[in-house]
Amino acid sequence: MSWFLAFAGFALLIILHEFGHFVAAKACGMRVERFFLFFPPKIASFRRGETEYGIGAIPLGGFVKITGMNPEEEVAVDGGSGEARTVPATEYPRSYYNQPVWKRIVTIAAGPAVNLLIAFVILFALGFGLEEPRGLAVGGVEEGTPAAKALEEGDRIVSINGIPARGGGLPDQVDRLTGSFGGFACAGEASDRCPATGEAIVVVERDGSRETFELRPFFDAQADRFRLGFSFEGTDFVPVDSSPGQSVEFAADRMWFVTTRTMEVIGNLVDAERRRELSGVVGGYEVTRQSFEFDTRQALGVLALISLSLALINLFPFLPLDGGHIFWSVVEKIRGKRVPFRVMERASVIGFALVLMLFVIGLTNDIGRLTGEGFDVR
Repeated sequence: MSWFLAFAGFALLIILHEFGHFVAAKACGMRVERFFLFFPPKIASFRRGETEYGIGAIPLGGFVKITGMNPEEEVAVDGGSGEARTVPATEYPRSYYNQPVWKRIVTIAAGPAVNLLIAFVILFALGFGLEEPRGLAVGGVEEGTPAAKALEEGDRIVSINGIPARGGGLPDQVDRLTGSFGGFACAGEASDRCPATGEAIVVVERDGSRETFELRPFFDAQADRFRLGFSFEGTDFVPVDSSPGQSVEFAADRMWFVTTRTMEVIGNLVDAERRRELSGVVGGYEVTRQSFEFDTRQALGVLALISLSLALINLFPFLPLDGGHIFWSVVEKIRGKRVPFRVMERASVIGFALVLMLFVIGLTNDIGRLTGEGFDVR
């Protein structure tokens, strides 16, 4: 069942993206010839008015065919006496390239806008069902560290340096507790793994009783802070009473985080470590499928972030992406005249190369995860 739900989720994101283009084109008076889910060869279709609706056999996307997207194409029209004739797209009044620039931008931007709206609506809804940990526990313990000498996985943290491990979300609690190490220093010049001059007082609950440990933190040069050598995990998760304003803030924060992280990764593709963070269609589908197997909320969250990523990638200013069409429409508006189609065709090589590169990197990473450590969706 999870494979079907993941497939249906992806198909819905695609069809709603294309539906955005479709509705905007119709509203702007353009002629829409086809509206298809997936790519040809055609499996089934029907015609209503001037538009053919159908399903293709290759489940890699979808498309809306608007007359005159290519200004050099010929458009078949009624000659007036029952005979069909063809005219250049630039002369057909309802063709895409015969519309004002603002209508073209609205039509193209409507697809990514729908994906942004989907992401926001899902995350807004999820914001009402958030849970936060009532307390913190010891997660993994690193060997050869101060924590390994005293702490055990599962110990419930009561306090560190007098700061209680309660109140607020998991990140807030962790920040407060680790912030208590800010007063430590190395005996001499700070160097990797040098011991602190003081000790941290860690109080935990273990098997129903409290135990207190005095542990000397060490300086982690890579993290640029003092550590004890263990990870935190939340305990006793309880629902958060969220207001609409808090849900809006949650959705906006998540969208901003994913947007900035996506731009950082794509902007640093020369970095091998950053390249490994990319994922493609296969990875997105597999993460969604596995999420549906144990947590529907997480699966919906994944679909929201995929919808957001789809909007971001599509807004890159290179043809054949939506952002490329918007970019050249803006250039035309600034120039005051149309940009020769051959110029746009030559420039689109950059877009094709970018899309192909992202596809290959994402697919390679996905295959590596499928055959290696997996996707770790829990």
